Amino acid sequence: MNITGNTILITGGGSGIGRALAEALHARGNQVIITGRRESVLAETAAANPGMAFATLDVADPVAIRAFAAEVVKDHPALNVVINNAGVMKVENLLAEPFDLDTVEETISINLLGPIRLTAALLPHLRTRTAATVMTVSSGLAFIPLAATPTYSATKAAIHSWSESLRHQLAGTSVEVLELAPPAVATDLMPGHADNPNSMPLADYTAEVIGLIERRDTPRGEILVERVKPLRFAEANDYAAVFAMLNGGS
Repeated sequence: MNITGNTILITGGGSGIGRALAEALHARGNQVIITGRRESVLAETAAANPGMAFATLDVADPVAIRAFAAEVVKDHPALNVVINNAGVMKVENLLAEPFDLDTVEETISINLLGPIRLTAALLPHLRTRTAATVMTVSSGLAFIPLAATPTYSATKAAIHSWSESLRHQLAGTSVEVLELAPPAVATDLMPGHADNPNSMPLADYTAEVIGLIERRDTPRGEILVERVKPLRFAEANDYAAVFAMLNGGS
């Protein structure tokens, strides 16, 4: 992916990592379109970044995705990059009675089915572009779960696996597939994340990610800042120790 000269769609682009990436890529000469469920947040972000476009989209709604994909291609025919960033992360008690399946279904709909549906809807257009990119935002928790957020961790593991398959099937086409796997970053994704001293400052995370993209430092198609590598490579190193560190226990 070139760092400039693209037309980029970013889901969940009004806050957190999505907004930070949108602003950084906008500043580097890309046309950026942000989406999300909250129009007021999107409008504020776009107003703070003149030239940035926005449109509302609930990625949990398959009908809305199909209509949105057709509209965004019509409005932005140069679209060549999609960053599937929208996500939710909620604590779950698997021992609760009754167990809350609403959280499970919401998380799967947004974190997993949303990126799959949006990519499927836009892929025919992306394949017509000379150079295009699909970027999925997974997590360090794709490789080792945070037990307090089991469905979130599971959806990120699934999107990692799906991204690998998509990359393989698109080999030889004009579309590259990148996976962005963040560590804990200081955003409002979950209560306490923004103030947790163990969370990576958002500005630092964004700067490191942009640098990796600019240098094309994406082995295996993965964009990995240094702080996520202990999670990413736990399986190859000392999984039990990393799991205990992440989740408590010995």
